[in-house]
Amino acid sequence: MVPFSRHSGARMPVTLSIKNAPDEVVAKLKARAARNHRSLQGELMAIVTEAVERSPSARLDDFWNFAKEIGLESPNEAVEIVREMRDSRNK
Repeated sequence: MVPFSRHSGARMPVTLSIKNAPDEVVAKLKARAARNHRSLQGELMAIVTEAVERSPSARLDDFWNFAKEIGLESPNEAVEIVREMRDSRNK
């Protein structure tokens, strides 16, 4: 058996808790857990695991590349488009 200590390199699982969870959130989590045939603890672990393993959010480069793909060449062009849309609603 491997001893669990700070010096042995073995890691103990960490217990996380969520305090003061609103009743409506807890009810929704319990319903979700039931739909997924999991305990509340299992559902929370699945949510946390999915959140930390998900790819990072979009970066500024992604938005810039998207703007180029749709034909915007400068920030001023985007400003003009927004102004035209806003002004057309006010007429």
